[in-house]
Amino acid sequence: MPVRYIIAEIRRAAPLPLDPVVAAIILVSAALAIFSPRQAAASAAFVGKNVVFILPFLVLSIASTAYARASGAENLIARAFAGRQASMVIVAAVTGALSPFCSCGVIPVIAALLAAGVPLAPVMAFWLASPLIDPSSFVLTLGILGLHFAIAKTICAIGVGLLGGFGVLALQTLGTLSGPALNDRAGNGGCAGSRIRNPNAVSWRYWKEVERRDAFRNSFVRNGLLLGKWMLLAFLLESLMIAYVPDGLIAHIAGDGGPASIAVATLVGVPSYLNGNAALPLIAGLIDKGMAPGAAMAFLIGGGVTSIPAALAVWAIARRAVFAAYVAFGAAGALLSGLIFQATAG
Repeated sequence: MPVRYIIAEIRRAAPLPLDPVVAAIILVSAALAIFSPRQAAASAAFVGKNVVFILPFLVLSIASTAYARASGAENLIARAFAGRQASMVIVAAVTGALSPFCSCGVIPVIAALLAAGVPLAPVMAFWLASPLIDPSSFVLTLGILGLHFAIAKTICAIGVGLLGGFGVLALQTLGTLSGPALNDRAGNGGCAGSRIRNPNAVSWRYWKEVERRDAFRNSFVRNGLLLGKWMLLAFLLESLMIAYVPDGLIAHIAGDGGPASIAVATLVGVPSYLNGNAALPLIAGLIDKGMAPGAAMAFLIGGGVTSIPAALAVWAIARRAVFAAYVAFGAAGALLSGLIFQATAG
């Protein structure tokens, strides 16, 4: 891969003066260097150690996403939305858990599906499950939190999707959530939507075509820059949490694993974090500080679905009733995921 191409991608995708994540890393590092040089050195060592550990998982996760994009495997999503609605909800929830879309990246796909006339119930199932887990996120969760947590998070993602899909069907049976799901400002999904409505053939041996090789390279570099900067920030913040959060505080707030602590984690997680993969190291640090497994799962699920950027994107395209259902099912799914995971973990 030409060096000048990588430099061009860095300048285009993550310009230092403008990118808030890069700016945060620089500001926090500079503040540590000035006010606490010893902690600055400790944080640098902590970040370096964890980057070396997570690097194989990070590369594998980025490569799997790039492969899905280059081969056209993501276009298989369109095949999930056919048949009876109940069956569509189940397939859509499972497909959402396998799809490579984040909480904001899934919005154009959702807009395209709804504009194409796909019923709201299976779309809601896909909508809720998709941001919570995907192959790359599974690999990162495996590397940071372990196999048990990664499998449980996958099951929770599918469960939240099923809750939302069948919940919409129930509400529609009662006469609510009728009419169009999109508001007048919503578009048709853009280029992502066109791929869903008019899927191209899948080419598993993508390297035989120049255009697909370019797609792999573009996706690998772009996602590598995106995930790389978020993981650096996450490990930096984790190092500060380990250094400055008093031992026992997290255990006192969310360590008993009871319904109240899981509810608090849900309420904090629903609006809070900005990137699901970046939350993984922070959750690992919180668990080390005494956070109960159920509270950790509730925080991850709640934030993955209804973080502020994702909620604003939904607000921009959906009718208010649909937005309210999206938030309600996301929060309820997070709470139930935490309670169930805590019960099984114990």
